[in-house]
Amino acid sequence: MDTNTLYYGDNLEILDRYVKDETVDLVYLDPPFNSNASYNILFGEADGTRAASQIKAFDDTWQWDQSAALAYKKTVEHGGPVSRALQSFRTFLGESTMLAYLAMMAPRLIELRRVMKPTASIYLHCDPTASHYLKMLMDAVFGAVNFRNEIIWKRTSAHSGSKRWGPVHDIILYYSKTDNYTWNLIYQPYSDNYKKQFYRFHDDAGQYRLGDLTGAGTRTGESGQAWRDVNPTKSGRHWAVPNKVLKEKFGDEVSGWSVSKKLDILDEMGLIYWPPSGEIPQFKRYLNEEIGVSIVDVITDINPIGAQAKERLGYPTQKPCELLDRIISASSNPGDVVLDPFCGCGTAIAAAQKLGRQWIGIDITHLAVTLMKHRLWDTFGRDLPFVVLGEPVSVPDAQTLAASDPYQFQWWALGLVGARPVEKKKGADKGIDGVLYFHDNIGNDATKQVVLSVKAGHTTVAHLRDLRGVLDREKAEIGVLISMENPTKPMRTEAASAGFYDSPWGSAHPRLQIITIEELLAGAQINYPVSRGNVTFKKAEKVKNGADHPEFPI
Repeated sequence: MDTNTLYYGDNLEILDRYVKDETVDLVYLDPPFNSNASYNILFGEADGTRAASQIKAFDDTWQWDQSAALAYKKTVEHGGPVSRALQSFRTFLGESTMLAYLAMMAPRLIELRRVMKPTASIYLHCDPTASHYLKMLMDAVFGAVNFRNEIIWKRTSAHSGSKRWGPVHDIILYYSKTDNYTWNLIYQPYSDNYKKQFYRFHDDAGQYRLGDLTGAGTRTGESGQAWRDVNPTKSGRHWAVPNKVLKEKFGDEVSGWSVSKKLDILDEMGLIYWPPSGEIPQFKRYLNEEIGVSIVDVITDINPIGAQAKERLGYPTQKPCELLDRIISASSNPGDVVLDPFCGCGTAIAAAQKLGRQWIGIDITHLAVTLMKHRLWDTFGRDLPFVVLGEPVSVPDAQTLAASDPYQFQWWALGLVGARPVEKKKGADKGIDGVLYFHDNIGNDATKQVVLSVKAGHTTVAHLRDLRGVLDREKAEIGVLISMENPTKPMRTEAASAGFYDSPWGSAHPRLQIITIEELLAGAQINYPVSRGNVTFKKAEKVKNGADHPEFPI
C-alpha cells in the first residue's frame, strides 16, 4: 500500500488489491445516494459566470440490476450479522433502489473494517433518506457496541419544506473498530451567547461563573465538618473541593492536604465567592478563552460553503474543510493514515494533508481524480509528493480504457491538458468534448478559450475540418484534436492552414493543434499563452504557511 496516493477505480477492488489488513487509522466516506435522478457533478465556470456544465458521472447508480443482485448474493452467502441484516432489508424493502444501495455498501463497509487498525474509527456521512438503514448495516458490520455517535451537522441555515419541517441537516455515523480507539478532545470557541448565559459575573480577575463547592448527601468524615462557621450538613450536603485547580498549581502534594486547608488555599487564591447572606460559598470558574467548549454531536458552528467562498470548487456535495479538520483532529494523530473511498473533490485528503496525516483517496471517475490533483497542486504547490494509480501510463493502457469506457477515456485525456469536459445532451452535440479557459489580456480579464475534441478511433482530415468549423463557430482562440493515432500529412496541412492566434503579449500560437496520446504521456501540452495561466478549474485556496499546522511544513 502506498500512502499519499490517489487511486482511480472501484473502491471495492482497490481496497482488496492494494490496502492491507489493519493499516488505516481513520476512514471518512460520503457515498453518493440519489434515488430518482442521475448523480451529477457540477463544475462552476472558472471565469466567474453563472453558468455551470453538468457531467453525468453516475447514471442510476443505485438500481436493482445484475451487479446489485450479485453483490447481495455474495454478501448473504458469507453468513453472519451482515447477511442477516441484508436479508431483513430485502424482506422489508423488496428489490428497490434502497436495497441496491445497501447491497453495494455492505461489502465495502466489510472491506473498510478489514483495513482499519484496532484503534481506528470510521465516519459515514449521509442524509436522513438512508441514515437509519445505514446505521443498522453499520451495527451489523462493526457491532452495535462500537457505535459512538450520531452526529448532526446543520448544513444550511434555512430551507423551506413543502408540508414538512425544513430539512437543514446531514447525519454522520461515527463508529470505532474496538473499544480502544484514538480520541483527542477537541474544543470549539465559546459563542457570545454561551458566554453571556453562563459567565455572567465579573471581577478584577475576569469573567466567571459559579459552581458548587459541595456535593449531595451528608458525610460523617472531614468533608462533613464545618468550615469558617459554614456547616454543609445542615443543607444535606458535604464539601466537594475541585482538586484539579489545586493540582495544576501545587502538584501531587495536594493529595495530603485536609479539606479545610484546600478550602483556605482556594479562598486565598480568590476562587471562592461569598454570598451576602449566610448561604454556602461557591466556586468561581473563570472563563478560559483558550480552551473553549468541548465538541458536541450537534454541529451548528461550521457553516456550509457559501456561493462566493474561496473554498468552493463547484462540486455539489463538497463539504467544508473545517468539518473534516474537526473529524480528523479528533480521531487521528499526525502521521496516521486517513482513507476516503468516495473521494469526490478531495476535501478529506486535503484536510489530512494540511494536518500532517498520510492519506489514501479513491474515486471511480477520472473527472474526480483530475479535480483532486488540481486541488492538491493549488493548495500545497506542485512539489507536493503524491502518487496516482489506475490511470493509463502507456498507449495500450489508454486503448484499453477507451475500449471499456469511452467517457472515462475522454475525461482522463482532457485532464492531462488541464481541460474539463462539457455536458453531452442528446441531439445537441456541438462537436466539443472539452474546454480550457485562459487569460492573456492586458488591462482586463476577458476570458479566452481552447476547444478540444478527443478521438480514440481512426482519425482523418475530416475531423480537423470539423474542429476548424467549431473553432470559428464558437469564436474560440485555439482548437485541439487529441488523437490516439498519429496525424496524417493532410491532417498536418489542414492544421497549418488555420494560421496562428496572436496573444497581446506578442506570442504566436497555432489555432489548430494535434496532440497524440503518446505525446501527452511523454509530457506534451497545448501551445497557448500561459502568462496568466489556465483558469478552467476554480483554484483551491493555497495554504498560507506552516505556522498554523507545524506538523506539516509548507
